Amino acid sequence: MTLAVCRSVTVTYGAGDARVDALSGIDFAVEQGDRVALLGRSGSGKTTLLHVLGGLVEPTSGEVDWQGWPLSSLDAAARGALRAHGIAYVFQGANLLPYFTAFENVAFASLVSTDDDADPSLAPRALLELVGLGKKVDSLPAELSGGETQRVALARALAQQPLLLLCDEPTGHLDSDTGERILNLIEDLQREFGFGLVVATHDVDIAARLPEHVELHDGRLLREEAAA
Repeated sequence: MTLAVCRSVTVTYGAGDARVDALSGIDFAVEQGDRVALLGRSGSGKTTLLHVLGGLVEPTSGEVDWQGWPLSSLDAAARGALRAHGIAYVFQGANLLPYFTAFENVAFASLVSTDDDADPSLAPRALLELVGLGKKVDSLPAELSGGETQRVALARALAQQPLLLLCDEPTGHLDSDTGERILNLIEDLQREFGFGLVVATHDVDIAARLPEHVELHDGRLLREEAAA
């Protein structure tokens, strides 16, 4: 199933001498179950493309479809519902609510994202157990390590029961060993739940873990398949 499609997408910031083309004529699609590395240096357009895919940024020109529906045809409320129910993010920083416990951070996502028929295995406590934080449910973000806060962020993302998970440099603030564990966890969760996965990174070693590579250079897209 095709989840998100960009057609000739351009995103421009500023005007005149201050004009910056963050994306230039991007054609890109994500299918359910895809595992894509979005590779590029800082400023290449990776974050902008993730935001366009997730409906956070409207393209200056071109179109973005979600499951066959053009996002431009949706009002702000409908796009918000889409992000709550179909698309989840994991950012470089966990972006947890600082005065909420790990349980409360995940529960908040569950409240706004799921219905009465939600799978009980995706309840907040079960999700925290799944990511190895069953003993940290009552801990505040300040009481957790960097790796633990990213695990809470992953649990929060799963609480949305996403079809598409967008990860923006998810290990950028972590040491190499912790980053490796987080990447392993993301891959394990993707295999278990089957969502489409796009991981933006500047690290070729991280990109090599995923079977499809898309490289951005100055807002333009190059594509290659990872080596077997």
